[in-house]
Amino acid sequence: MHFLQFIDKKIYRLLNSSKMLKFFYFYHRLFNNHSENIGFDFSKKKNRKEIIQEIIDKKNYKNYLEIGCFSDELFNYIKCENKVGVDPVSGGTIRKTSDQFFKDNKDKFDCIFIDGLHEYTQVKKDIDNSLNSLNEGGIILLHDCLPNNFYAQAIPRCQYVWNGDVWKAIVECRTKKNLDVYTCYADNGIGVIFKRNNQNLLDHSIENFKKLRFSFYFNDHKKLMNIIEFDELLKLI
Repeated sequence: MHFLQFIDKKIYRLLNSSKMLKFFYFYHRLFNNHSENIGFDFSKKKNRKEIIQEIIDKKNYKNYLEIGCFSDELFNYIKCENKVGVDPVSGGTIRKTSDQFFKDNKDKFDCIFIDGLHEYTQVKKDIDNSLNSLNEGGIILLHDCLPNNFYAQAIPRCQYVWNGDVWKAIVECRTKKNLDVYTCYADNGIGVIFKRNNQNLLDHSIENFKKLRFSFYFNDHKKLMNIIEFDELLKLI
């Protein structure tokens, strides 16, 4: 095993250990407590496997890229002519960070699923890099865009079931005139990005999206995230 890969795995285990999660949970309880739930219920919605495969089949996509594969639960399920999976720790076909992969990548993809590090700064880089690697008529999808409560999106991570602050990157993309952005109400929120004119531009003057507070999202999440059902998404692609 390469030394850097060994370090990556050690850090990954440390950051997701129960002791570390408990520490950060009490930290957030002390300084950022916001205990209300929005009330999202994904139990009767399609999962990401079904959604991605149905989109690939409907559009007859040939090239699929997955960022963040881990146990290959999704990657092994997807059927597509050409599949590339990128993860620095495990799973997929390429053992690199997404930054390292995109730096050297020359290929284009029809469907890109982003499920790597769930922190705004990295997610935004993954989106920008994916846009540069997207075929015309392609689609970018992102997991975990609809946190149900503060702790599900808190940075640093404080619980096992965790969305991170991916939602901030979606809000930022919603303000771009050249990106058409939605959030599918399924599987903890599936962000959807098309490289085309924005059909429902979010008019917000925000200087630093990273500093957005959960209360901003909590109070106006339907408008901010442009939430749609899967049937509506199929009509848009």
